[in-house]
Amino acid sequence: MKKINLVERVSCHEQVASSEFVRQLPKTELHLHLEGSLEPELMFELAERNNLDLPYASIEEVKAAYDFHNLQSFLDIYYQCADVLRTEQDFYDLTWAYLLRCHEDGIVHIEPFFDPQTHTERGIDIGIVFQGINRALLQAEQELNITSGLILCFLRHLSEEQAMECLQQAKPYLEHFIGVGLDSSELGHPPEKFTRVFSQARELGLYAVAHAGEEGPAAYIVSALDALKVDRIDHGVRCIEDEALMQRLAKEQITLTVCPLSNTRLKVFSHMSEHNILELLDQDIAVMVNADDPAFFGGYLMQNFDALIEHLDMTRLQGVKLALNSITGSFMLADQKEKHIAKLLDIASQ
Repeated sequence: MKKINLVERVSCHEQVASSEFVRQLPKTELHLHLEGSLEPELMFELAERNNLDLPYASIEEVKAAYDFHNLQSFLDIYYQCADVLRTEQDFYDLTWAYLLRCHEDGIVHIEPFFDPQTHTERGIDIGIVFQGINRALLQAEQELNITSGLILCFLRHLSEEQAMECLQQAKPYLEHFIGVGLDSSELGHPPEKFTRVFSQARELGLYAVAHAGEEGPAAYIVSALDALKVDRIDHGVRCIEDEALMQRLAKEQITLTVCPLSNTRLKVFSHMSEHNILELLDQDIAVMVNADDPAFFGGYLMQNFDALIEHLDMTRLQGVKLALNSITGSFMLADQKEKHIAKLLDIASQ
């Protein structure tokens, strides 16, 4: 895609962006775990529907538990909360609630993650998961004009053999997802552990992405690119520790799906004012903004942008660059991208 001179196209480009300005811009979200959008209110509703007892007495008690000191402390609660998801309707309700938030935030396209192993290990048929999620995604395209492509993630704390089994279970539903990803506990589980299953996925015509360089080292980003041959890196903020990698990311314009509020809540950065997303952006690395697990980390997409405005004085130009990167880094068709970019530039120039 031809390089766009945004300085010439963005009015008042050095001015600090406003929330209203960013909300208007067409944006995609490429790093969102559907299970991580399960709000406490819906969790209680689904628990009651499915006659399940929760370890929490109230919504306030749930929210009080969301005081994480690292990735693993979050994951322990994350998997516990996902247990309320049992039926096709549950997965539909989860996905539709997230899509309504997307509509509010000016999101035009999503490529959300889901973790089938979290559910199949509990005896939930993978077809139920696919059917519930995709019913909501199809409805969103018709009613909200939000397009999508679903990404199946393997849990990296489990074995590659289990990931292979998951891919086999998903094969009858290939029409319902566009790619595979790698998430869960990063430390001690390098990307190369999953080389064979990612190779099989690519043979099936699927895109590939992987979490790397969040709690894990910059070397995990390199091995995700070289061993797994991923199309995008999820997180990737520790690339700044490797100058050669930084140069590679900028040269090859590899998209990093960064999640600012998540990074601060999980202590990757101690405060938003220390986050490096805009530093990476200004070094021509294709970073973009995402919400990761918004129900747990206190914010959907616009709340992440608002945090960058408040704590990093994000300019209008930087906001437009981040939105543009979200479009170009997606797996949308070229004509779809061009349509959204044209609207983006029109709004930015006003």
